[in-house]
Amino acid sequence: MFEQQLLNALTLGSVYALFALGFTLVFGVLAVINLSHGAVFMVGSYAALLVVTRFEAPLWLGLIAATLISGLLGLAIDVLILKPLRARGAPHLIPMIATIGVAIILTSGAQGLFGAEMQRFPEDVLPAGELVIGEVHVRVLEIAIVAIAFALMAVLFLTIRRSQLGRALRAIAESPKAAYLLGINVEGLFHFTSFAAAALGGIAGVLIGLNFNAITPFMGQPILHKGIAVIILGGMGDIRGALIGGLFLGAAEVFSKGYLSSQMGDAVAFGLLFLILLVRPSGLFGRVLERKA
Repeated sequence: MFEQQLLNALTLGSVYALFALGFTLVFGVLAVINLSHGAVFMVGSYAALLVVTRFEAPLWLGLIAATLISGLLGLAIDVLILKPLRARGAPHLIPMIATIGVAIILTSGAQGLFGAEMQRFPEDVLPAGELVIGEVHVRVLEIAIVAIAFALMAVLFLTIRRSQLGRALRAIAESPKAAYLLGINVEGLFHFTSFAAAALGGIAGVLIGLNFNAITPFMGQPILHKGIAVIILGGMGDIRGALIGGLFLGAAEVFSKGYLSSQMGDAVAFGLLFLILLVRPSGLFGRVLERKA
């Protein structure tokens, strides 16, 4: 049924967009493609699961814990790995390789701690009930996922566009040296960006874990591929593009699985991505980005 598939596409696409927003935020401000972002996504889902199962805490507390733990992990990656590389003027390829190593360490560590088996949130902590609108069945959980994702995206967008913090981040994105000369705490905002981006990734991990009720140490790699696809489709470093790209990828995946084959979702989604990039190589909202000074 089309309406039901549309709801599924909105739910999945909103989480893809939320994940990609953290990805594109780091790229836009730090000029780094952080390939450990998928592993941070996975850590966030396990953090929420542990808080809910080990401490019998409510789900909202698990979501807060995932936000903080993921954010602190992202901050640690920036301070311990990316900052020394920035100080040495390392080429852009070096941080990418370093974050691949971080992703492998985090994935292997999670497998060692929790095993490779799929784990699930207890049924009694998931929001129960559903709304029936015509022939469309809307789970309360789906409403909560979409609401949380869009609320966070709106907060980020307004912060970047309307606040003093957002103006400082945009200045750094244009030229870190010029921003430093203007008195902006460039290094501090690098740290803040890493924390915020990782926190968004961790929240996205919890939402995906809740939507499918399935968590594994390897869940970060597929979402990483899709996050890269989303930010390329939307335009590298563009927040609007991450939102549109995430919704597009979610819709392409859901509708291809629903109307073609359950095995064809990724093939169709990435095939459409390839065709769009043939027409617009810079993405929907992209432009050639160069750092000045």
